[in-house]
Amino acid sequence: PARLRRAGDPRAGFRGPAAEPGPAVPQGLIRAARKSGQLNLSGRSLSEVPQHVWRINLDTPEEAHQNLSFGAADRWWEQTDLTKLILASNKLQCLSEDVKLLPALTVLDVHDNQLTSLPSALGELENLQKLDVSHNKLKSVPEELMQLSHLKSLLLHHNELSCLPDGFGQLVSLEELDLSNNHLTDIPTSFALLINLVRLNLACNQLKDLPADISAMKSLRQLDCTKNYLETVPSKLATMASLEQLYLRKNKLRSLPEFPSCKLLKELHAGENQIEILNAENLKHLNSLSVLELRDNKIKSVPDEITLLQKLERLDLANNDISRLPYTLGNLPQLKFLALEGNPLRTIRRDLLQKGTQELLKYLRSKIQDDVTRPNEEPPVTAMTLPSESRINMHAITSLKLLEYSEKQAAVIPDEMFNAVRSNPVTTVNFSKNQLNEIPPRIVELKDSVCDVNLGFNKISSISLELCMLHKLTHLDIRFVTCVGLPFALTYFHAFLNQPSVTVQ
Repeated sequence: PARLRRAGDPRAGFRGPAAEPGPAVPQGLIRAARKSGQLNLSGRSLSEVPQHVWRINLDTPEEAHQNLSFGAADRWWEQTDLTKLILASNKLQCLSEDVKLLPALTVLDVHDNQLTSLPSALGELENLQKLDVSHNKLKSVPEELMQLSHLKSLLLHHNELSCLPDGFGQLVSLEELDLSNNHLTDIPTSFALLINLVRLNLACNQLKDLPADISAMKSLRQLDCTKNYLETVPSKLATMASLEQLYLRKNKLRSLPEFPSCKLLKELHAGENQIEILNAENLKHLNSLSVLELRDNKIKSVPDEITLLQKLERLDLANNDISRLPYTLGNLPQLKFLALEGNPLRTIRRDLLQKGTQELLKYLRSKIQDDVTRPNEEPPVTAMTLPSESRINMHAITSLKLLEYSEKQAAVIPDEMFNAVRSNPVTTVNFSKNQLNEIPPRIVELKDSVCDVNLGFNKISSISLELCMLHKLTHLDIRFVTCVGLPFALTYFHAFLNQPSVTVQ
């Protein structure tokens, strides 16, 4: 009779010698899991995983001992190994080491629980491809986890991690890694070995710098470093040829790196930093850029080279110190969104800013002709701009090693610009878009440090010997100058300098 009562009880096959803690797992789920290889136990208020879940592929089902007739759909002996186990949104405080009894698992999802640690037995799940332990209370990651050589997706966001195992680079198959919203202060240098990583999220941590070795991640397409304490970005980052999305918002950056190799970069988000200067060098290689977000910085001017970004669709420059825009911005063919509010713009009325992007672009296009017909007219200095600020940027000279006096329509470079350099080793000079008739004679004072000189868009009539004395010069930009006998002058210049590495534009 007892046997008959058990046979007639629909939950009979799931009762062990003692009742399992927490809510019971429905018989239908277990039976279906044996067929499909997938078991979803999310949102069941489980404080512990029932033992028969771990042993689902080991124990003979209770119904196998019952005197019942099975149809083709109920053949328990034709069960499939469990490959996907979802335990999300429960009340689990720990995972049993018995997880190793499910060696066929490819997906394990335990996000949104109360886990404070992970079992070392996870390292034995050699077929695991996705592990989601996000939204828990993890303070560390077991070293054994580094043995998961087939792991492609590892989600650790929203935990309490302050450090990572040095052997992280052993996860060579990893394509997605989310470490956002933790307490990380540094990144293991072994990250450089994650050459298959496509998406890396480091947002909302306490990082003060990034290891230059991160540039070795040749497959990386998305890098999110939002809301950290970054003051600089390693220059090697610019060599990451596969990078498509870069998020640097809410850091402490004072400048952007140059991106000579990031030909595929589509989105650059660097708002809410302390960036003061936007250089042509920051932009001119970004041929694929469609989103440029630089709001809430301290940018004072926008270079004409921004018009080289022919695929740009969104440009956010709100809340900066921009007083003037290049009118050629209106010629960007794909631009659909332009945010300029919160800038001390001199030449654009506030009501025009409120009319939307298309009206603003239309206005800018209409002003291009005016700019051509009145080239010597310089916008007035307003109460928002001190004369000293408009002429000399000491941060650029001391920190960026940049001497810039461009877009001033000036016939000569003021002596105060050269005087401000003093003993600072300036490497880049930008005197473009002026009315210079000759090479500034005092440029020779920079001969021991300067390697990049931009004199484009001027009225220079000849190449003088001053340039020949710049013995570290590697790049000279003299595009669109009205130079007579230029080919002969360049031939003489190269011969005199005897530096075949110098490139001339």
